Amino acid sequence: MKNRRSRVGVICCALLFIVVCFLLVINMKGALPVSGNPELGLLLFTLPGIVGGLIARRRKAVVPLFGAVLAAPFCYVLIYLHLASSQSHWQVIAWLFSAIFWCGIGGLFYLFVRKILRHKK
Repeated sequence: MKNRRSRVGVICCALLFIVVCFLLVINMKGALPVSGNPELGLLLFTLPGIVGGLIARRRKAVVPLFGAVLAAPFCYVLIYLHLASSQSHWQVIAWLFSAIFWCGIGGLFYLFVRKILRHKK
C-alpha cells in the first residue's frame, strides 16, 4: 500500500512531464531557444514536480525526479520527430536535462511550502 502512492506519483509526474514537453515542442516553431534568449517555458516543468510531490506519501522530492527521468526518453523521441533536422542531439539532451532539473525543483518547492505552512501552525 505504501508503494502504491509513490507509483501513482511517478506515473502522474511522468504523464504531466510528457504533456508539458509536448505543448512546449509544439510552440517552439521548429527550433529550441538559442542561448542568450530567456525561455520561461522551462519553468512549466515545475508543475509536474509539484503534483508529484503532492501525490507521493514519502520521498516527495525523489518521486517527481524519478517520473521526469522515466519520461525523458519519450520526450527525446518527441522532440527528435518534431525538430528532426534543425537541432543537434546534444542541444536536445541539454534541454531535457534542464527540464528534469526544473521538475526536481518543483518537488523541492512543494516540500519548502509544506514546511513553512507546518511551521506557522
